[in-house]
Amino acid sequence: MDPTPYRLVQPGEYELQNHFYPRVPNAQLHPLVRFFLQLGNARILARYCHLHPEVDPVALERVFATPPRYFRWAGSDLFHVTDERGQRRFVVIETNSSPSGQKSMPLLDPYMEDGGYRMLVERTFVPLMKRRKLPRGDLAVLWDKNWKEVSGYAAVIADVVGEPVHLVQVTDGSDAVRFDDGVLHVEVDGVWTPIRAAFRYVTQRPWTRLPPLTRTAMLNPVIACLAGGRNKSLAATAYDLYNAELASTGLAIRVPETFPNVGLPELPMHVERMGGIAIVKVPYANAGQGVEPIVDADDLQRWMETDHHYDRFLVQGLIGNTGWSSRTRDGKLFHVGTLPTKNGRMFVADLRFMIGAGPEGFYPLALYARRAPAPLARELKDSPHTAWEMLGTNLSKKRADGSFTTEPDRLMLMDSRDFNQLGIGLDDLVEAYVQTALATTAIDKMAQRLVTQKQRFRKRLFRSLVADDTLMEELCS
Repeated sequence: MDPTPYRLVQPGEYELQNHFYPRVPNAQLHPLVRFFLQLGNARILARYCHLHPEVDPVALERVFATPPRYFRWAGSDLFHVTDERGQRRFVVIETNSSPSGQKSMPLLDPYMEDGGYRMLVERTFVPLMKRRKLPRGDLAVLWDKNWKEVSGYAAVIADVVGEPVHLVQVTDGSDAVRFDDGVLHVEVDGVWTPIRAAFRYVTQRPWTRLPPLTRTAMLNPVIACLAGGRNKSLAATAYDLYNAELASTGLAIRVPETFPNVGLPELPMHVERMGGIAIVKVPYANAGQGVEPIVDADDLQRWMETDHHYDRFLVQGLIGNTGWSSRTRDGKLFHVGTLPTKNGRMFVADLRFMIGAGPEGFYPLALYARRAPAPLARELKDSPHTAWEMLGTNLSKKRADGSFTTEPDRLMLMDSRDFNQLGIGLDDLVEAYVQTALATTAIDKMAQRLVTQKQRFRKRLFRSLVADDTLMEELCS
C-alpha cells in the first residue's frame, strides 16, 4: 500500500509487513513485557499499592476503571531518572494525542498479525462508533504523517467493521475535508461524502483544519489536543489541577518543574531561577520540533533573538547528568540512562507508553524506547556533542519541504535484546503505566472543563488559560 493523499481501503487489504518497521515482525517480545501486558488492571493495582502503601487502592481503581470522555487513546513519553539521594522514578515529559507506536511493537500473539492495531480498534474505536445520535455516513482515517501506522489502522478498521474506509491526508492548508453542521465530509470524485466516525492521526497543529468538537465521532477529537495532548502548557496546568485533586490519595503525576505560558521577556528569569540550565519549548509543536536545551548564556541569547511563531513558551527543568541539570524546588534530577556499552558509554532513552480506553477503562497497548544520538557526558565540556545530541530522543526528522522522515536506528524495541539495555523491570513498567493513566486522565478532565453542557467549546476560558493570540487565530471554528 503506497502513500497517496486519498485511498479507499477495502476489507482484506491488511498485510503485516506494510505496517511495521522491517525488524519488528521477527522480533520476539521480551518475556517480562509479555507478562506485564497480560497482568490486567486488578493485579497491576495490587502490586502498585503493595509497593506504595500510602496510595488509596480505591482511588487508583477509580482511575483505571473510568473511561475518559474525550482522550481515549494516548501515549506518554517518560524519562527514567534518579535524584541526589539515588531515588529512582519515572517522570512524565509529555502526553500525546494520536501517538505513534504500533509499527514499533513486537506482536504479543504471533498468530494475531494485526496486533495492537486490532486491539485499539476493537476495544476503543468500535465502542465509540456505538455512541447514540451519530450522523449517517462512512468511516474514515485522517492523517498527516506516519503512513505505516495510519494505513494499518485503516486496513484493520475495514476488516473489523466489514466496510471500506476512506484514508485521507489532511495537511496544513488542505481542502480535502470540510464540516457541515459538525459532520465531517471527505471529497470523493468531486462528491462530498459524510463520515459518521473517524480515526484521527493528524498531529501537526490539527486545530488549524479540524474543529475542537464534531458530531462525527472522532478518536481523538481535537479538544483533547487543545487540552494538553498537543498543548504542553495546558497539560502542565492540567497536571497541577489533578495533582491537587489527588492530594489525599497518595497518587500524583510526577513531572519536572514546569512554568507554562511564559512570555519572551520573562523567560530569562525562569531560566536563571533554575541555575541557568533549562529546557525551553514551543508548547504546541511536536515530533521533537521547538525544543531547545539552554545550558549557557549563548543558548539563551540565540533563543531570545529567534523569530518565533507563537507568543508563549514553556520552561521546564532540564534533566541531564550529575554535572549539568536544572536546580528545581525538588532538587536535581539525572538520567538513569541505558546500561553501559563495552566502551562504558551510556545513552539517554525515553519510554513511550501507549494506552487505550474502552467502556471498562484503561488498558496498556504498546511500548517502545528511543535513545539519543550521542552518549551522555558527565560534564558538558568533556563532550564534543551538543546538549541536544545527548538529550534529544525523538526519531522524527523534518525535511526541508516540511515532510517528516524517521531515524529508526535509534529505536529500542521491547524485544529480548533491546529491553535489557534499558535496565528497567516489571515494577518500572507498572509505575510507567500508572503515570500514563494519571496524565491522560488529567488532560481529559481539562478537556471536560473546556466544554459546556451543550457540547460547545468554551473559547473564552481557553483564551484565558493559554494567553496566546497567535494560537487563538489558528483555531478552526
